[in-house]
Amino acid sequence: MNLWNTRFKMENYVYGKEPNVFLAEMQRKLQIKGRALAIAEGEGRNAVFLAEQGMDVTAWDYAESGLEKTKKLGKERGVKVHTELVDLSEASWKKEQWDEIICIFGHFPKELRTKTLLGVRDAVKPGGYFLTEVYSYKQIPYNSGGPRELNFLYKPEEFLQTFTDWRFVHFFMGEVVRHEGELHNGLSHVIQFIGQKPID
Repeated sequence: MNLWNTRFKMENYVYGKEPNVFLAEMQRKLQIKGRALAIAEGEGRNAVFLAEQGMDVTAWDYAESGLEKTKKLGKERGVKVHTELVDLSEASWKKEQWDEIICIFGHFPKELRTKTLLGVRDAVKPGGYFLTEVYSYKQIPYNSGGPRELNFLYKPEEFLQTFTDWRFVHFFMGEVVRHEGELHNGLSHVIQFIGQKPID
């Protein structure tokens, strides 16, 4: 049993039930419609939010208990989220499937991170979006959440290089304050990226 499966078995939602602030703000601004995929989605707070905005949402996570809580939260909010038990190291990325892919604080070792970002690049439809907020490699001294290992934290060039031919809608690296459940609390150092895949 993996750590996250054990952690998400707790009754409470460890990152809360409300969506990530950056996601909520930008989603309302961009008004993206269609099919959305939330990867490393945990207990479903962001996927449920997208469903509340009228999107057809699928959540991937490798913790079955997290997916169960995603379904529970969706039922509570009156929306449906499709859930799939997916280990990203074994994920099958089908080309041009999604109008939007989101990754909110999804942290993995560097090799898997590269594979995942390349998968995202392929799987977004032309004209579709990738939206992410993650901890940067400068986060460790902040002690406000996220992995304690540098290998699990992002550098800006990972986005700048992988999505170099995309339209950059938003790019930011710096300090934000986050209060998300028990595990993300206080001043943090993040990278935010929203890219739109070229239509040509």
